[in-house]
Amino acid sequence: MKKTPDYTTIYQDDAIVVLNKRSGLLIAADRYDIDAPRLDKEAEKEFGTLYAVHRIDKDTSGLVIYARTAEAHKNLSLQFQERQVQKTYHCLVYGHPLWQDLTVNLPLLPDGDAKHRTVVNKKDGKPSVTYFRNIGSCGPLSWIEAMPKTGRTHQIRVHLNENGFGIVCDPLYGNNTKPIKLSEIKRSWRGDEYEENPLLSRLALHAYKLELNHPVTNERMTFVAPYQKDMDATRKQLAKLFGVDPLN
Repeated sequence: MKKTPDYTTIYQDDAIVVLNKRSGLLIAADRYDIDAPRLDKEAEKEFGTLYAVHRIDKDTSGLVIYARTAEAHKNLSLQFQERQVQKTYHCLVYGHPLWQDLTVNLPLLPDGDAKHRTVVNKKDGKPSVTYFRNIGSCGPLSWIEAMPKTGRTHQIRVHLNENGFGIVCDPLYGNNTKPIKLSEIKRSWRGDEYEENPLLSRLALHAYKLELNHPVTNERMTFVAPYQKDMDATRKQLAKLFGVDPLN
């Protein structure tokens, strides 16, 4: 089986690099696993020294931006800190939300339990806000758009979980880590269940869009990361069967 590349390049210039990373890859050093594969180390082989300005979860695929100079790093870090960056994620969840739009405002405390999970903590948690939009349902699943206003660890996953929805194949917060198989969503499927490969067997969360100001020109820029191959195959099958497509 062909190995999924660690990243593809969405945009680059002298100040910034924007990458679309695969699921399962850290974007910077991790205190729990210092030897784990890292996106920054791989990308530095191509681009030279990179400065991290934000984070996305290891298991999340999608957009990551790095600064290439100290000046760009300072500018971008300040934009994230002052919440001038608009972030849009797409995810696939189990169940059918009864809402079209939902704002979740629950304070979060990272590393709040024995499993190092983020937990809701009204006393010690930091303010955390996520805007959700229900894109549509596909059989037992639904596509959700998430726009986190703050940037807490696992924020989208926890805020959804607190409202009764687990992201597909979420090993930390989901109650169901079973891979998505076409045989389980397509009634007329006629393949061999013992030979079938799953459509998706990792966290179904993708950092889809970033909007920010260029650190040198101040031009407002929008970057979009195509779905990874496994998530896109799932999208196409669900769109064909149920007529709901998060990209249309």
